[in-house]
Amino acid sequence: DLKKVPGNIPPDIVKLDLSNNKIRQLRAKEFEDVSELKILNLNSNGIAYIDPAAFSGLINLEELDLSNNSLQNFEYGVLEDLYFLKILWLRENPWRCDYNIHYLFYWLKHHYNVHYNGLECKMPEEYKGWSVGKYVRSYYEECPKDKLPIYPETFDLDKDDEEWERHKEQSVQTVKQHGVIVTVIG
Repeated sequence: DLKKVPGNIPPDIVKLDLSNNKIRQLRAKEFEDVSELKILNLNSNGIAYIDPAAFSGLINLEELDLSNNSLQNFEYGVLEDLYFLKILWLRENPWRCDYNIHYLFYWLKHHYNVHYNGLECKMPEEYKGWSVGKYVRSYYEECPKDKLPIYPETFDLDKDDEEWERHKEQSVQTVKQHGVIVTVIG
């Protein structure tokens, strides 16, 4: 029945299981004194908010379980100190697919060695069941063609999305022919 992260955690601990408690938010520097921590389980707490500095100091963390909470997105900076993260559990959270989900999506795309699961839109209703990658791709489809960003490597590809794969292959051919990367999405 913990409502906050305890302050008396031994500094040399490597695995910490705080699952199935009532921790609703993670404040700044909650884990600052446990820099040796490698596995952190925060599953099933009802966490709705994580301060951008909550994981500050967890430079050795390899696995983080945030599944079955109330997370809708991450503020910019939440994951920045997790240099050696390998596994991120995200399932069973009510992810809201709007502009605020972009930080989490792009962080994961740029940290391709991090294995994750459960990043599926739950809200709003029109995107329910979509992968967050599909949502981000659709976000840019509505842009005027001359205003599109050039992000060929940052879109999540669905396995059945043959048209997107074909477009990507054409972009690679353009690069090989001209030596300049220009990608038009849409």
